[in-house]
Amino acid sequence: MAKAIKLSDELVTDAAIHGNAQHRSAPRQIEYWARIGKLADENPDLPLGFIKDTLTGIQEVEADNVSDYKFG
Repeated sequence: MAKAIKLSDELVTDAAIHGNAQHRSAPRQIEYWARIGKLADENPDLPLGFIKDTLTGIQEVEADNVSDYKFG
């Protein structure tokens, strides 16, 4: 469900700048930040890099962009 909310101009500008670097729109960048923030809040012992890498891994699996790992 989409819902209109008021955000500061500063946040929207920052989101547009960072979103452009990541090929995301400002709203998608804010959603991304919110998702990471929520996960970090729910898992305070996990480093931010681990959270980001886990999200990337999930996207790779969903895109079927995986290969078998060969031990040794």
